[in-house]
This record gives sequence, structure tokens and C-alpha cells, in this order.
Amino acid sequence: MRSRRKFLKEMAGAGACLVMAPPRLAAQAATPRMRVRGINHVTLSVSDVKRSVDFYQGLFGMPVISRQGSTTNLQIGAGPQFLGVSAAGADPPRLDHLALGVEDFDVERVSRILTQRGVNMRVRMRGPDAGGAQAGTPEVYVSDPNGFVIQLQDPRYCGGAGALGNVCPAPEPSPRRGLLAPRGWSHTTNSVSDPAASRTFWQDLFGLRIQAYQGPTSPVLGWGGVEFLVFNTGAAGRGGSGAAPRAAINHLCMTIGNFRPATVIKTLEAYGIKPRGDGQGAPGPLVHYISVRREDRGGAKEGTPELYFTDPDGLIIQLQDVSYCGGSGVLGNVCV
Repeated sequence: MRSRRKFLKEMAGAGACLVMAPPRLAAQAATPRMRVRGINHVTLSVSDVKRSVDFYQGLFGMPVISRQGSTTNLQIGAGPQFLGVSAAGADPPRLDHLALGVEDFDVERVSRILTQRGVNMRVRMRGPDAGGAQAGTPEVYVSDPNGFVIQLQDPRYCGGAGALGNVCPAPEPSPRRGLLAPRGWSHTTNSVSDPAASRTFWQDLFGLRIQAYQGPTSPVLGWGGVEFLVFNTGAAGRGGSGAAPRAAINHLCMTIGNFRPATVIKTLEAYGIKPRGDGQGAPGPLVHYISVRREDRGGAKEGTPELYFTDPDGLIIQLQDVSYCGGSGVLGNVCV
């Protein structure tokens, strides 16, 4: 049997990319699933990294957990989960990608499972110039039938060095205390052309279950606990704008304790984030708004308030209570 070192060297020598049979072959045989432990990170691509890092640290007081070249990773809660801030370059700012932590993470094991399922997979070897191991820290990316990509890593991944990316120095304290304190991840809502195909793909690969519905055709896919993923045909792109749905993250959501919308809005406004106004079209930068989810979309009878704001690039961030699971109840915390 090949050694792990030889396997990874072969990956790198092949351009760090494996292309396998189409995902439709996955249904032909029952093969092992990967168990999700949670959202590990979401990375933003922004127009000005320093400006965005200053913005998020000023609002949330996030320490720097790791650096990957020009990318700065901001710790969420106690870590190792983080929010990545990278440079968009010539491309428009966007919510770039999502990473999940999976149990028993090992590149050979993951490759074997994905090969059996006929799933497309790419491995990036992140070297010392980007904060990785000398021999490269493997990072696995999986694409679904819509082209929506999810990164897979060990749950201890902190964006650092070592074979698992879990070797990080002591976090660098934020220069500002922050006005709100994120506790952890809640979810990402993702825009694709065929939501049913994406839902089937990820449910089959990870064994996800439906824990709530936000409308008759909008199930919430979870793995136990409160975190989840949503796939729909909503607009995608910068700030949630875009003429047609594509494979992209529409918005991300973090949780805070003692969620009270009026109090959070007061804090956002003290930070210079203004009311959105008439709500027509895509929201611009540095605005806040509330969407009240009614019973027809799985909310409470009196409505479940969902709070959003946009960052300096107009990227959409949602904040909810730590108990929020995408379901009903005033806090959205009633799920099956």
C-alpha cells in the first residue's frame, strides 16, 4: 500500500487535482459517508483586506488565529473556527468558500470514499509561504452537480501548519475590544441553479437530515445541533446581488448570546451601520435590516426576526441567537 507521504506527493505532482466520474454514479452503490462535525470556516474575498479586518475586529473583537500569506483568519468564539479575509484582486468581492470539519479526516480515506461515489475532488497543498507545513498542508475541495464547492478539513483545522492545519500560534489579540461577541457559526445560505440536486448530493455524502423548512421547497439541512446549510435559487454574488442564480454563497450567519434585535441594531448603528431604507434592490455597504419569517416560511406565528447587515464591500452577514436552528419560534430555535 502507498504511504501517505507518497500519496500526497502524487497529488501535488498531478497538479493537486483529481477528476473522477460524474456524481450521478454515487447512487449505484452504498458507500461510507463522511460525518460532519460543524462549519469550520467561511472565507471572504474583499477589495481591501486591511479595511475589512479592521471592520470585523472593531465590531466583533476577533483575534487573528492564523495567517495564510495575504489572508488573515479571524477566530470565532473559542476557535478553531474562523472567518477568513482574503484579497479579491481583480474579481468582485464575494463570500468565497465554505469549509466543513469532518470526523476522521485523512486525505487517503476521503479520496477513497469520494472515488467510490464518483465525486469530483481537488487537493491543494498549502506550503510554508501560505502558513502551511514544509511538506504542504493538504486541503480538500469537493464540487457538487451545480459546481458548488465545499472544503473539507479536520475539525481541529485552524488555518495553520501541520498535516492537519491545526498548528497555530497563540491568537493575536484584536486591537479593539469589539461591540458584539460571536459565539460560533449558524449557517450559510447558498444559491445554485438546481437546489434539489445540491441537497441530494450533500445529504447522500454527509448523511444530512432535514431539521426544518423555510418554505415548502426550502428545507434546512443539519447534522445534529444547530448548524445547517440551505440551498435555494436566490440571487447570488456581491451583497446577494446578481441577475441569475449561480453556485455561490448568498450570506453567512454567526450566532451571538442573548439575541435581542433592537439591542443589536442599536449597536450596529453606533458602529456606523445605517438602516437599509426602502429595501428595494440589493443592499449597499454598511446597512442593516430585518426580515421577518412568517409561518408560510416556517417561522413563528408572530414572525421570526432575522437580522442582517452588510460589510464595507456589501457582503451580507446574518446574526441570530445561539439557539437558532433555522426553525420556528421567535428565536427560530424550534426544529425537529
